[in-house]
Amino acid sequence: MASHSDTLVVFFGATAGANGGKLGSDERELILLVWQIVDLHENKVGKLQRTLVQPDSADLSEQCKEETGLTAEELCKAEPLESVLQQFHQSVSAELKSLGRSSYTLCVDGPLLIRQVLHPEASKKNLVLPECFYTFVDLKKEFHKCCPNAGPVKDLTLTSMLDYVCIPAAVEQEAGLREVKNMVLLILHLLVEPYNHKFSTFETVNYKFESGACSKTEAVDIETVIRARGLPWQSSDQDIARFFKGLNIAKGGVALCLNAQGRRNGEALVRFINSEHRDMALDRHKHHMGNRYIEVYKATGEEFLKIAGGTSNEVAQFLSKENQVIIRMRGLPFTATPQDVLGFLGPDSPVTDGTEGLLFVKYPDGRPTGDAFVLFACEEYAQNALKKHKQILGKRYIELFRSTAAEVQQVLNRYMSTPLISTLPPPPPPPMVSVPVLATPPFITTGSMRDCIRLRGLPYTAAIEDILEFMGEHTIDIKPHGVHMVLNQQGRPSGDAFIQMKSADHAFMVAQKCHKKMMKDRYVEVFQCSTEEMSFVLMGGTLNRSGLSPPPCKLPCLSPPTYAAFPATPAMLPTEAALYQPPLLATPRTPQAPAHNPAPALAYYSPQLYMNMNMSYTTYYPSPPVSPSAMSYFAAPPGSVAAAVAAQPAPAILPPQPGALVRMQGLPYNAGVKDILSFFQGYQYAPEDYSSLLGVSDQGRSLIQPKEWLCL
Repeated sequence: MASHSDTLVVFFGATAGANGGKLGSDERELILLVWQIVDLHENKVGKLQRTLVQPDSADLSEQCKEETGLTAEELCKAEPLESVLQQFHQSVSAELKSLGRSSYTLCVDGPLLIRQVLHPEASKKNLVLPECFYTFVDLKKEFHKCCPNAGPVKDLTLTSMLDYVCIPAAVEQEAGLREVKNMVLLILHLLVEPYNHKFSTFETVNYKFESGACSKTEAVDIETVIRARGLPWQSSDQDIARFFKGLNIAKGGVALCLNAQGRRNGEALVRFINSEHRDMALDRHKHHMGNRYIEVYKATGEEFLKIAGGTSNEVAQFLSKENQVIIRMRGLPFTATPQDVLGFLGPDSPVTDGTEGLLFVKYPDGRPTGDAFVLFACEEYAQNALKKHKQILGKRYIELFRSTAAEVQQVLNRYMSTPLISTLPPPPPPPMVSVPVLATPPFITTGSMRDCIRLRGLPYTAAIEDILEFMGEHTIDIKPHGVHMVLNQQGRPSGDAFIQMKSADHAFMVAQKCHKKMMKDRYVEVFQCSTEEMSFVLMGGTLNRSGLSPPPCKLPCLSPPTYAAFPATPAMLPTEAALYQPPLLATPRTPQAPAHNPAPALAYYSPQLYMNMNMSYTTYYPSPPVSPSAMSYFAAPPGSVAAAVAAQPAPAILPPQPGALVRMQGLPYNAGVKDILSFFQGYQYAPEDYSSLLGVSDQGRSLIQPKEWLCL
């Protein structure tokens, strides 16, 4: 466009819903447009024009009816938005020609009409707006330059600006005409003494979103980032930019969030050019993308860099080619080569610069993940590639879908960082030795630091993978093997889980952001807690808003067991509750070779799945899944526990002697500790030997260590 300072077109609009300072916040359509030309050289004005716009729905809000005086019958006779915009452009162009002018700039009372109403509505209706709607002058900001003492820009109104310069407001009764006349009066006043103002600051609306890379060292303003939630999983960065049409997103400012499995989780972080655009984006909370409404919340620059920031030179070089369409390929055979991928895509979808346009994603040790990103020079090539979605390469079908520069960074960052669960192949198992199962304290440090969270109300079908997806980007802050599922007395999911975070700050953040967030069809409560509180609950205690209640004890006459063979160390739970390992734990951890061959092997289980029996202390003894004679046990890793046992004489099953073991077989499935104690009533059984009572297994067997050998 040529010089913008010759002519202004004062422009006003109203919607079928909220107007004024809330214009566009309720996603309602335009119903009224009013405009008038102002010749800045001659200080003259043109003809005042007013036209109605027919919306798709003529349902007017009460506020709209009161402010505009319009009725649904009047709007039904009007032209649709596309026709009205064409009439506007033709009318203004003809009038400019008669004045001898060739260009003009829109002048509006604040940016809401252009940014929050006109561009979003045109985008939804697939209308192409004339070029004039991509540049405008904000009268409030121009007035603030002339009268900085009039107050902040956001607090200025037409009435307050006219009062400040002592100009009487227009008395026009009809809505729209009154506002335009007042704007023209104010402009003409600013053009003359004492202001002699020149309208030279023009705001622009981006034609399209520019993709790009973001460095982790880049400074990101904390007041420019939002989080959009509820996006369709197949949404691209261009789709998100279209949802925020009218607002200027920073280059590469759309970062799609991925879940723990590397798939999109329906969230995105969006970075705008300034806080003003961010605030307008927040007003689009619960606006619609297709049939879905999108939630919009504040986010921080740190969160954006965590997702979109990168440090890899390889990624930076890959993304340095501008105006490229990025396609992500998933499910590639691990043996696939660049030539295999190029052959799969075929000649109809040539890759930019051949193999230079391919980026294979790998683990830190160089193993392929099955993912790759591909660059295409134009939309046509990308569309041809997407047609090969789920076609076969080798013996696997390949998924192809649109991607973004931020997703490239995020996927690379995720795979190149230390994985939450080790992906390295397990070492070969040591020789299996059948030995008595000895109780070992859980390898969980305890303390009052609140670096854990409790999830309550989980769906009973929820698995650890569902929890990781529920936590989203916070999964990277979980300690290794820090997810603990809790089962009820019947061995079924209780709806509770505990998660150990890397710090109390991370636990607090998760509790704040994930509390009452939906998982499947249920909302989940998230509370911050300490490892001590976690241990009490895992042992049958209760933790709620009123505080912590210890596990109940139904047999006060029996002392809690002691473990003389396992001296407490700072790395283990020193509290009393720590001495009772839950009866059911997850699958055994990957075994490691013992450091000393003579050391006896111990069975132990990964503390990932806990039974919450809500019973007495004396019932919390570990029980193997099957009887000792019917299963083999993995050897425990060397350490303080193994060293302590190594110092003790190796157990042996011999004829009668103090401290020997008795094996019971054929117990009822509902037999409890009381039943076993009653069965042995009359025999000497010292309190310090209760530690050898191992509980009842699912095969109806138990191991007892009385003072005297019992021949059964």
